[in-house]
Amino acid sequence: MKSIANSLPNPETVFRTTLPNGLTILVREDHTSPVTVLQGSLRVGAAHETPEQAGLAAFVAGMLTRGSTHYDYSAFNAAVENVGASLTVSADIHNTDVGVTSLSEDFEQMLRLLADIVRHPTFPDEHIERLRRMKLVHIQEREQDTASVAARRFNESLFGRRHPYGRPTEGYLESVAAFQRQDLVDFHARWYAPQGAVLAIAGDVDARRIVDVLADAFGDWRTDALPQPTIEPTRVVDFQRIHAPMPGKVQSDLVIGSYGVRRSDPDFYAVRVANCILGQFGMMGRLGERVREEQGLAYYCYSASVAEQEDGLWFAAAGVNPVDVDAAVESILAEFDRLGAEPVNAEELADSQAYLTGVVPLTLETNEGVASTLLSMEWYGLGLDYLQRYPALIYGVTVEDVQRAAARHLTPNRCVISTAGPDAIEGG
Repeated sequence: MKSIANSLPNPETVFRTTLPNGLTILVREDHTSPVTVLQGSLRVGAAHETPEQAGLAAFVAGMLTRGSTHYDYSAFNAAVENVGASLTVSADIHNTDVGVTSLSEDFEQMLRLLADIVRHPTFPDEHIERLRRMKLVHIQEREQDTASVAARRFNESLFGRRHPYGRPTEGYLESVAAFQRQDLVDFHARWYAPQGAVLAIAGDVDARRIVDVLADAFGDWRTDALPQPTIEPTRVVDFQRIHAPMPGKVQSDLVIGSYGVRRSDPDFYAVRVANCILGQFGMMGRLGERVREEQGLAYYCYSASVAEQEDGLWFAAAGVNPVDVDAAVESILAEFDRLGAEPVNAEELADSQAYLTGVVPLTLETNEGVASTLLSMEWYGLGLDYLQRYPALIYGVTVEDVQRAAARHLTPNRCVISTAGPDAIEGG
């Protein structure tokens, strides 16, 4: 019987190649079901737009499925829906993500469709205005949601609105309202390219055949890549408390935290384990147990660590009764302090390590999970043996590592506290 480690994707079971134009393809064959999934990323996102054009990368991504050289909007939808497939495009800070799921017999057709919309969008005026209206409504709704406002203000406080990590990828009302068609055309022409892009595929396909199809569809794509934009480090904020008054709301939301680590930081795994103990494991870790269950100060309370390419965030989020905001803030900061001041007990550490390693095989039970994992491994240069090395990386985190990481990255007197909701008197 094969061990779990040997059954995970590895260098022997994943076919990997890079086309001459810089597009990397990974394929994991799985013939147990007639479905195939692609998860891919292009190296273009919000980091490539100017601050004045916040939301442009997301707008361009949203337009790709609304018209291309060989598929207008109706033809695109018919091609996808008639075979029960799905094809999605979305933008993030450093990347534009594409996803395809279909029966294996239709997969090659979907790949050719994907190539057409990514390489040859037409940006029809009618659909620019339709998408603009949708995005403006979404942004207006975002500004009425206490959790969204608290999170946005938190990011802006740490990085500033001119930094891609500080502004929302969907942009602002004023920037989205100002986009012209030529802005979309220019952004696509300037930044969409195969260099550094990754397409990860899992499912009922022949690896070499699918590489041939992709080489035919993408192989003659441009090779004159522009240099990736430089993201300047921004670490200027010490303790700060900000509040966004939102009269009439019945709940306040808060985000408390500071800068975290980037994906390549040596502290990445220590922070990951520490964050699991703080606000993820079981009923949301120590925060869930203490702030929500024992003290009854929050409707929800958890922590998250976000590791981007150039920097990261480590924060707690909670939804509370407006009259309990100060008490919840104090309780959360106390848990931050305890994690950095006192060693965690061995059982907490072992439980979190078991969870973080045990969840991996579960995520790989579907083709979507396999493709997504392969994409992440390639994107961050982790190597095809990463899943075999991962348990040792997690179990290599010690009690001392957890305490050191928390003390270094989550010091209460250097945190930003962002709240949004009614004033306590109004809420009470």
